[in-house]
Amino acid sequence: MILAEIAGIASLGACLGAAIAAIGAGIGIGKIGGSAMEAIARQPESAGDIRSNMIVIAALIEGVALFAVIVCVLALFI
Repeated sequence: MILAEIAGIASLGACLGAAIAAIGAGIGIGKIGGSAMEAIARQPESAGDIRSNMIVIAALIEGVALFAVIVCVLALFI
C-alpha cells in the first residue's frame, strides 16, 4: 500500500521535473532570441556573428533540457 503511494508521488515528481526543465529551456531560448534580435538591430553589420553564437547557445540549452527530461523519464522506471 505504501509503496504504491510512493510510486505515484515519484512519478508526479519526475513529470514535474521534466515540465520545469522544458519550461526553463523555452524561457532561456526566448531570452536569447530577443537579445539577439535587439543586438542585430543595434549593429546590423555583425548579424552573422550574433546569429551563429545564438544558435550555438540555443543548442547547448536544448541539450541540457533534453538531458534533464531523460533523467526524469529514467526516474520513472528505476
